[in-house]
Amino acid sequence: MAKISCGTSTLLITLILFGGCSVGRTDRTTASPHQAEQTSNWAVQRREMVESQLRARDIFSPTVLTAMARVPRHLFVPLTERALSYNDHPLPIGYQQTISQPYIVAYMTQLLNLPEEAKVLEIGTGSGYQAAVLAEVANEVYTIEILPELAERAVSTFAQLGIGGVQVRVGDGYLGWPEQAPFDGIIVTAAPDHVPQPLIEQLAVGGRLVLPVGRGFQIMTVLTKTEGGITTSETIPVRFVPMTGRATAR
Repeated sequence: MAKISCGTSTLLITLILFGGCSVGRTDRTTASPHQAEQTSNWAVQRREMVESQLRARDIFSPTVLTAMARVPRHLFVPLTERALSYNDHPLPIGYQQTISQPYIVAYMTQLLNLPEEAKVLEIGTGSGYQAAVLAEVANEVYTIEILPELAERAVSTFAQLGIGGVQVRVGDGYLGWPEQAPFDGIIVTAAPDHVPQPLIEQLAVGGRLVLPVGRGFQIMTVLTKTEGGITTSETIPVRFVPMTGRATAR
């Protein structure tokens, strides 16, 4: 069962996930819309996306490539944009938010470099697509969305696809999810102009925090927690919607 929670309380919407709610991955034993469309044109487009947009570039993780090949991005895209689902660019999902381009989703997931049986936190659920990809590579996924409407829509899509192991909270992602910490990886899909300290504190030793940092155009930044402290590296320029809530208070 997946629940939308708000802080420590639970919203009225509670959805039963189909397929047995196996932790972290889509159930493979029961037929689902996910499985039924594998031979469709959407599946062909998705395979082409993996080959031309991901494998042909610098996405090399077999686990990530498999996850991207399995998750039906078009079901996380509004009907008005669905024909463009497997193009390599972001698409609007309403409320001035977007679903990230496939390459960026794969790139950030690969940067996490997750261990087996990982526990992951996502800040910015949005459409739910990134969380669905994470559910293919991690054992437990926790995701926070500041807009209740998007959180509800994401949970509905998870239910449609039989995706278990994802817990969704409505709230300010800047604060993280301290009662579930520590996390082996934290991924932020909206851009603050600084790294939120609560997220650093909620990383496990050896864990990585991957996020865009800056205003306007940002730099993808990776923080790794070690026994000796935090190491930071910067990778590529990106552009994300700005992080809201307490991220804007400074």
